[in-house]
Amino acid sequence: MDSRPPLVWLIFVLATIMSSGNNLELVAGKPHNAASTFPHDHPSPLRLAADTQGFISIDCGIAPGSSYTDDRTQIHYTSDAEFTDNGINYNVSRSENPSKQLMNVRSFPEGARNCYTLEPEKGKGNKYLIRAFFMYGNYDSKNQLPVFKLYLGVDKWDTIKFKNPNKTVRKEIIHVPKTDYIDVCLVNNGSGTPFISALELRPLDNSSYNKTELGSLLLSNRWDFGSDQEKFQVRYKDDALDRIWNSYKNPFWESITAGFESYSYSDNPFKLPGIVMSTAATPKNESEPLSFFLDMDNPSQRFYLFMHFSEVLQLQGNQSRVFTIWLNGTLWNDPVVPKRCSSTRIFRTNSVRGSRLLFSLVKTDESALPPIINALEVYVIKEFSQSTTDQDDVEAMKKIKSVYMVRRNWQGDPCLPMDYQWDGLKCSDNGSPTLISLNLSYSNLTGKIHPSFSNLKSLQTLDLSHNNLTGSVPEFLAELPSLTFLNLAGNNLKGSVPQVLMEKYQNGTLCLSLGENPNLCVSVSCKGKQNKNFIVPALASIISVLVLFLLIAVGIIWNFRRKEDRAMEMVTREGSLKSGNSEFTYSELVTITRNFSSTIGQGGFGNVHLGTLVDGTQVAVKLRSQSSMQGPREFQAEAKLLKRVHHKNLVCLAGYCNDGTNTALIYEYMSNGNLRQRLSARDTDVLYWKERLQIAVDVAQGLEYLHNGCKPPIIHRDVKTSNILLNKKLQAKIADFGLSRDLAIESGPHVSTIPAGTPGYLDPEYYSSGNLNKRSDVYSFGIVLLELITGLPAIITPGNIHIVQWISHMLKRGDIQNIVDPRLQGDFNNNSAWKALETALACVPSTAIQRPDMSHVLADLKDCLEMVGPMRTQRIDSYKMGSSNSLKSCAVDLEGEMAPHVR
Repeated sequence: MDSRPPLVWLIFVLATIMSSGNNLELVAGKPHNAASTFPHDHPSPLRLAADTQGFISIDCGIAPGSSYTDDRTQIHYTSDAEFTDNGINYNVSRSENPSKQLMNVRSFPEGARNCYTLEPEKGKGNKYLIRAFFMYGNYDSKNQLPVFKLYLGVDKWDTIKFKNPNKTVRKEIIHVPKTDYIDVCLVNNGSGTPFISALELRPLDNSSYNKTELGSLLLSNRWDFGSDQEKFQVRYKDDALDRIWNSYKNPFWESITAGFESYSYSDNPFKLPGIVMSTAATPKNESEPLSFFLDMDNPSQRFYLFMHFSEVLQLQGNQSRVFTIWLNGTLWNDPVVPKRCSSTRIFRTNSVRGSRLLFSLVKTDESALPPIINALEVYVIKEFSQSTTDQDDVEAMKKIKSVYMVRRNWQGDPCLPMDYQWDGLKCSDNGSPTLISLNLSYSNLTGKIHPSFSNLKSLQTLDLSHNNLTGSVPEFLAELPSLTFLNLAGNNLKGSVPQVLMEKYQNGTLCLSLGENPNLCVSVSCKGKQNKNFIVPALASIISVLVLFLLIAVGIIWNFRRKEDRAMEMVTREGSLKSGNSEFTYSELVTITRNFSSTIGQGGFGNVHLGTLVDGTQVAVKLRSQSSMQGPREFQAEAKLLKRVHHKNLVCLAGYCNDGTNTALIYEYMSNGNLRQRLSARDTDVLYWKERLQIAVDVAQGLEYLHNGCKPPIIHRDVKTSNILLNKKLQAKIADFGLSRDLAIESGPHVSTIPAGTPGYLDPEYYSSGNLNKRSDVYSFGIVLLELITGLPAIITPGNIHIVQWISHMLKRGDIQNIVDPRLQGDFNNNSAWKALETALACVPSTAIQRPDMSHVLADLKDCLEMVGPMRTQRIDSYKMGSSNSLKSCAVDLEGEMAPHVR
């Protein structure tokens, strides 16, 4: 029969049943025989109401704006919608009925890092208990237990792993932040989608849980000894601080209880719950010590222990309880004399460590009663760097995010960790980094340029181009001391440019771009009333000049169009695939493609359809869509180029159609699709390592021919895996020459043009300067080679991480096995892989002059290929079947001798 009063027993039974998810094991000492007494000489006092002021209680995954009061704890929970930006809500279906907070989750399938931002009332420099709950419950119906990382601010807190779908994992830490906000972040490490069930913050007294060593206190476990119910937990309201106490009962020990609860325990900073301190454990054999082991998973970890003692019996005049505490046979603490209705806390100022910690509570010679213990807390010292981005920069970026409602994955610290920097940012590499570059081009920004930009004192580059910014150009931009590049082009700014900005531009200290702002004036004449008389007469002159310019431009365009038409006529005469004729009518295309019934691809030009010629040759028909951004100019450029150049690694043009309304290009059919499709995780037909190297050599040969075998040299401008096609023998050919440009001899080593290409593959120097040269293609090819090596796309999702950034992070581990596509299962030559990776990285420096010529790249790749012997596994008839006919006009190989590459 339980001795607790009915009210105590009722609340005890209703306590929540949750697993702590901790690895620390408590093992009692050998059994002893003894008896205990259970006095019941005090009635239970009324419970005192606990105070939830300062509590942050978030139920993750419930509807935005909703809230409720938990029936069990009487804690008020709110939706997490105001604490994080991303994620998807899911319900968890279980046959059991756990805590309400575990019945839904917020899942984060997008982004490498997703964060909750907590802003406690007391702010920085105060002590908080932070707790997160995770219960998978097969919420996504995949039956795949994820593994992901939990971060506190910029540092890893722990790794979240699950033993089974219905196992609750709880992570808890006592932490003192150095900022007024606390970021709790979930990081996707590629082993499953992160999610969270609940997140809680509880303020603590700053004088509690003190330590002498640096670091936060990561909870290993917190035990309530002597409780009659092994599986029940104690938390709020019994514990005013809402700590969760796991009851521990062992048959080798006796449980003794006071039979009542005293609230005098709440007088000290620890505010220990009476229901915990009113019970204790004691050895059954009074002459033996009370012993237990703590088995540690990691012997190198440092632990802090807080032991709590309180006398639960009413001792008689001749009774005493005195004992010492020993650790692994060495005296750990002086004699302890527990006091009735008052707690005694024992902890050492220095941490302990070891694979097994044996604690023995031994009664002294003068003691009449055996030792007892009421509660035990064990924590691991967790050191955090506590370095963050400069706080002025952080506040400025948060304000910018709020004002413009930026829809990027801007969560957590902007610069740290370096692997998870905010999109569009570059930061200095020091202990407390600052922002040095901010690119918000094409970000749908509206309104005026906000004053928060003026707080980014270390900013060197600011790109706000191609948004819908209005108002004037603010003078505070000129006050940014480090700013050397400012791009405000493509907005709706008006008025005049501040004189100090113009002066910086004129003296060469600031690169300034202001184009495509129709109402913005860069002239001094825009200022002041004295200039009004200037505007009217000047307007007539300006109009005259514009009319003259327009007439000249029309003449140039007309002359250009005539030349283009003549060129297309030459294309018609020179083609020879279908009975000597490469010009097709639209009706012929309808017949060839069976009314465009088989779509095999899609691009910026339009859909690509499978067709069959009269002689049975299969072709790919790229039909221009009316909505395509690529017009007649790109069509003519590609047709002219492919009729002028021939190489086994360039896709062959079979013909074209241009009847004024319908435009199409007809190519040889490449039955194995494009390289991006073959590298995709969805393609189960994995490319072997030697096949990947051969594809890289094929592409390098094609580019080397364009750069060095053509006069003038040709720059492709859009080299990417989706523009590399594979035939049935996996021979690679470069396609899509709509953006290609001649590098005319008279133009020098480069040609200036508006940057074009695909994000992720676009040469950074070309993008910033507009100066196009052969090494722009080398950069793009380097990205393609990295994709071949890793199997990853140029922009890795979630997180929009560039593949070069990912490689840089992985290289720190120094293990090629972590870099090469895991689908190869280690079936590759290590030396070949390292050399291929070295070759790829040589192609992608941000400065073009640091990149090699394609002839050197090709030579290195051939060396890589020579290192590889026969494949361990031969591919047997696994290609997609295409036509047995080949295109006869494509068999010209202009590969030349290559000079050795000196590293």
